[in-house]
Amino acid sequence: MPEPQPPERHLPGPGRTPEDGVIADTGMGGAMDLATSEGETLERTPGPDGTDPQGKPRSLWSDAWRDLRRNPVFIISTLVILFLVVISIWPSLIATQNPLKCDLAKAQEGSQPGHPFGFDGQGCDVYTRTVYGARTSVTVGVCATLGVAILGSVLGGLAGFFAGFWDSILSRITDVFFAIPVVLGGLVLLSVVTTNTVWPVIGFMVLLGWPQISRIARGSVITAKQNDYVQAARALGASNSRLMLRHITPNAVAPVIVVATIALGTYIALEATLSYLGVGLKPPTISWGIAISAASPYIRQAPHMLLWPAGALALTVLAFIMLGDAVRDALDPKLR
Repeated sequence: MPEPQPPERHLPGPGRTPEDGVIADTGMGGAMDLATSEGETLERTPGPDGTDPQGKPRSLWSDAWRDLRRNPVFIISTLVILFLVVISIWPSLIATQNPLKCDLAKAQEGSQPGHPFGFDGQGCDVYTRTVYGARTSVTVGVCATLGVAILGSVLGGLAGFFAGFWDSILSRITDVFFAIPVVLGGLVLLSVVTTNTVWPVIGFMVLLGWPQISRIARGSVITAKQNDYVQAARALGASNSRLMLRHITPNAVAPVIVVATIALGTYIALEATLSYLGVGLKPPTISWGIAISAASPYIRQAPHMLLWPAGALALTVLAFIMLGDAVRDALDPKLR
C-alpha cells in the first residue's frame, strides 16, 4: 500500500494570507512555495557567476561594460578624452581669442589678465594656441587609428582565416615593414612633402602602422576559427563570409580594439615628434608639436612657452593609454 502523502499546508507569512500561496513539504524537512513563479524566484535570487539577475548568461561585451563602469581609471580617462573631443570640435567654447592674432611687442611675456599662459615667441596667446592645437592632434590620432585598424584588421583577418599561401605572403610583408624605423621612415618619406595638410602625416602612420594590427588580428582569427561553434557552423554549411562576419569577427575583435585604443595616444605623440623634427605638420597649422618645436630654443628665458603644450600632449597620451589599459583588463578573461 503506498504511503499517504502529506497534505498541502497553507502557512501565512509576513504580509501574506493563507490564500496568497501554498507551502508544500519537500520530504527533506523543508518547504517550497508553490505559488511563487520561476520569474519571481529569479528576480529575488541573484544569478550565479556568469549570469545576470534574470538568469541569462552574460556576453563578453556586457560583462566588460559592467566592469568598466566600476573602474575609476576608465571613468577618469573617458572624461578627459571627452573634454578633448569637445574642445577639438568647438575650441571657441573655452578660448575666445584668435589663435592667429599675434603681437610681437608681447613676445615671450608671461601670464597676464586674459592671457593665463602668456605669449610665445611671435607674441601669440599660448592658451588659445594650446586649445586649438588639440583639434589637429586629435584629428591626426583618430584618423590614423581608424585607418590602421581597418586596413590591418582586414588584411590580418583574411590571412588568418584562409591561411596557406596568402598568409605566408602577408607575414613576409609585415616583417619588411617591421624592419623600418618609424621616425627614420618619417624623416625620409615626409621630407619630400610640401603640403601643409594633415593627410600626408596620417597616410604615413597608416602605412607603417597597419602591420602591428594585422599580426594581432591574424592571431585572434586563427584562435577563434578553431572554436567548436565555428566548426559546427561550417558543418551546417555556413559560407565563408557568414563565418567571418557572424561567428569569428565578433569574437576576435577585442584584442584589436585594445591595441588600437592604446595606439591612438602613440600616434598623437608620433605626430608631435615628427612636427618637432620639422617633417610633420608645418606652420601656419597649429599643433602641439609645432608649438614645442618653436619653444624649445627659449626654454631658459620663457619656459611657459614649452610647458603648456607639452603638458597638454602628455595628458592626452596618458589618457588614451589609461583607457586602453582599462579596456584590456575588462576584455581579457584571464585578468578577471
